[in-house]
Amino acid sequence: MVPRFISAHMVADRAGVSRSAVSRAFTPGASIAPETREKVMQAAAELGYQVNDLARGLLANRSRLVGLVASDPASPFRTQQIAALSRRLVERGSVPVLIPTGTGEEQVSAAHSTLLRYRAEATIVLSGMPSTSLVELAQRNGQPLIVVGRTEHGPDHIRVDNVRAAQVAVEVFVARGMRKLGFVTSSVRSPNLIEREEAFVSAAASHGLNVRIQRAGYTDYDGGQVAASLLLGTGDAVEAVFCVNDLMAFGLMDYARDVLNLSIPRDLSVIGFDGVPASRWGAYRLTTFHQDEEVLAHEIIRVLDQRQADPKARPIVSVLDVPLIYRGSVRPLRGEA
Repeated sequence: MVPRFISAHMVADRAGVSRSAVSRAFTPGASIAPETREKVMQAAAELGYQVNDLARGLLANRSRLVGLVASDPASPFRTQQIAALSRRLVERGSVPVLIPTGTGEEQVSAAHSTLLRYRAEATIVLSGMPSTSLVELAQRNGQPLIVVGRTEHGPDHIRVDNVRAAQVAVEVFVARGMRKLGFVTSSVRSPNLIEREEAFVSAAASHGLNVRIQRAGYTDYDGGQVAASLLLGTGDAVEAVFCVNDLMAFGLMDYARDVLNLSIPRDLSVIGFDGVPASRWGAYRLTTFHQDEEVLAHEIIRVLDQRQADPKARPIVSVLDVPLIYRGSVRPLRGEA
């Protein structure tokens, strides 16, 4: 016997009512006699019937699907972000759908086109490079498009205050007498990374300091190791390094200690970005800017609800603070323990 879903027609036959009565029974606010609704609900319970929300959404030209587009879903911070946002969406009554992509505009655009075909109620781009055509396509179809972690003209966007974070990192290093600064990033020129780099260099320049910038292939642990070998293994000592994320900071710290026999923070101070769980581990105790995934998820839902309430409003721009969490990877101020 081929398995099949229980249909509304089967419920109608069991209850002895019309197919439309079944539909009204499961539609909040619809007109239906109490005794008829009771018959339908009893029949549905006996059969194990569940409403087909996807079909309903397609009939209404809008489903409850919300697409999450990410080029790096396996990275620690993105995993936390997706989990927190998915929980919030489910609580909202939406159905989160993750579409992993590459970093290119074509792959992100293809993912968005797929979501449009399924009449998703919104697309949330967590990482990757959305193209201008993608933005225009969303607007023509009336689908909310929320871009996270980058500034885009047209769609609603939510980002963290990279400029202030970079300024704080410089202030922390300068207050501790460090003047030889390094910055570790990747060759993947995403807007977030560019913003952090430019702001860090500018803040350092305001103190009369230059910054040695070291790029690696990717923003991962191996990238941090490669960057450390190039930045720290030259004999031109660097006293403090700001890494664009925690993974690169972990790789850099391990290389500095295990290969170069440097002591952290006595010989080298390190600041990361993201606040992933491993940053608290005893092996790292990394001072880092904390992106709170729950705060971010709450803000994404707020922007989505605001957009749906007023589809023609001007683009919503939300900038979130990222507090610096002090741990053991930065040399204490004079007089501190």
